[in-house]
Amino acid sequence: MTIPLTLTVNGRACDLRIEGRELLVHVLRDTLGLTGTHIGCDTTQCGACTVLIDAQAVKSCAMLAVQAVGREITTIEAIGTDGLHPVQQAFREKHGLQCGFCTPGMILTTIDLLSQGTELTDEVIRDGIQGNLCRCTGYQNIVDSIHAAAAMMRAPLVGSNLQDTP
Repeated sequence: MTIPLTLTVNGRACDLRIEGRELLVHVLRDTLGLTGTHIGCDTTQCGACTVLIDAQAVKSCAMLAVQAVGREITTIEAIGTDGLHPVQQAFREKHGLQCGFCTPGMILTTIDLLSQGTELTDEVIRDGIQGNLCRCTGYQNIVDSIHAAAAMMRAPLVGSNLQDTP
């Protein structure tokens, strides 16, 4: 038996008919074709399925799609649509991605972590990404990427209309 529902995904309302027991990750991938959300373990251990729900990192393999009704779902497909997001740019420049399997989850987790405004140390970063596993064990490059992304996001905009004052 299917039920009708509307999910807001990447700023777009999606009217669907799904089974009430379907996990959000399967609806995103199989029904909506958003395959950037990866399935790694189906048990919340790896973080490959991480999406943002109301701007907070959530493992979509642990959430029923019906639980996301009325909430804003953001997948990796919505990040950097007008050029690379600073987190994506930092991961590229600092080699924070290798095989790429964990990358979407790492990027979305990083965006959530950076939005918290916490002072970032290696320990804070490692704690913040602890629910995301990298199969290639590229953790130091990921930590370096997150530091670089934080620096990019703190930097003043180049070419802004602000005048330098003496």
